Amino acid sequence: MAVSTDKTFAANTNSSWLVGNARLTDLSGQLLGAHIAHAGLIMFWAGSCTILEVTRFVPGVPMYEQGITLLPHLASLGWGVGAGGEIVDTYPYFVIGMLHLVASAVLGAGGLFHVFRTPAILRDAGGRAAKFHYEWNESKQLGLILGHHLIILGLGAFLLVLKAMFFGGIYDTNVGDVRLIDNPTLDPQIIFGYLVGMKDGVWNPLGMASVDNLEDVIGGHIWIGAILIAGGAWHIVVKPFGWIRGIFPIKHGEEILSYSLLGLALMAFISTAFVGLNTTVFPTEFYGNERLTLTNVQFFLGILAFLGFVWHGWRYRQIKT
Repeated sequence: MAVSTDKTFAANTNSSWLVGNARLTDLSGQLLGAHIAHAGLIMFWAGSCTILEVTRFVPGVPMYEQGITLLPHLASLGWGVGAGGEIVDTYPYFVIGMLHLVASAVLGAGGLFHVFRTPAILRDAGGRAAKFHYEWNESKQLGLILGHHLIILGLGAFLLVLKAMFFGGIYDTNVGDVRLIDNPTLDPQIIFGYLVGMKDGVWNPLGMASVDNLEDVIGGHIWIGAILIAGGAWHIVVKPFGWIRGIFPIKHGEEILSYSLLGLALMAFISTAFVGLNTTVFPTEFYGNERLTLTNVQFFLGILAFLGFVWHGWRYRQIKT
C-alpha cells in the first residue's frame, strides 16, 4: 500500500526520515512492529540505566545526593531497604535491571519480527492476528484494541497492590520501614474524594497529591485497577455509543495520537504535584527535600506532551481539509 505523506512534517523536503511512523499510518502490521520496538527501547533504557546506577551507588550516601534517578523508585517499593530508609542490599536492583534488559531483547525481537516477517497489514496475516487489524473509522475495532490496553494497565495496577499487600510490602516514610499494607482503603467516598480535592472533609488544592497514607494509595490502585479491567472488558464487547463518537469522532491516527498525548500531559502535570510536594509516595529518604530539578523535568515533559497534542490535533484538521 502506498501511504501519502503529503501533509506530514517532512512533506516537500529531502529528509524523509522526519516522516517517522506517519508512513505506517495505514499499515497495521508495520505500526504494531514499531509500537513493540518502541516498548523495547523504553525497557532497554530502564534496564541499562538501573544497572548503571547500581554500579555507581555509594553505600551510606543518600541517593538524592548521588544524582540517582531510578533506584529511589525501586527503594520506595520496598526493594533492598531497611529501617530508616537505609539501602541494605542492591542485588534486587541488579536483578530488576537485568529483567528489563531481557524484556527489551524480547520486545525488540518482536518488533523486528512484525516488521520483516509478517504482512504489513494484519488483515492479510490471517488467524488471530487478523483480529487486531483496524481501520481508523472502525470504532468497534478501535474499541477492541483500546480494551486490551486498558486490561493490561489494570493488571499493572494490581501488581503494585500485590507487592504492597502480600509480597514484602512497600516503604512507609511515616514509620520509617517497609511494611505490608494489610488494610487498604476501599471507601469510595474517600478514594474518589481525592479527584475533586477533598481530603478529610476539607478541600485541598493538591487533589490526589494530598494523600498522606499508603492505605489510601493502595486502595486507590485497587479501585483504578478494577475500573481499568472492567472498562477494558466493556470496550472489547460493546461498540462505542453514538454520542461518544460525536464527541470523539475519530477518523485518523493523528487524532488518536493527539488524544493520547493530552492524557500523557495530564499524567505529567499530576506527577509534577506528587514529585514536588508529596512525601508519602516520594519519601524524603530517597528523594530529599530539594526537588526543583525533578519537578521541572516532569513539568516540562507535560508541556512537551501538551504541545504534541496541539500539533497533532492541528495536523488532523489539515488532513481533513
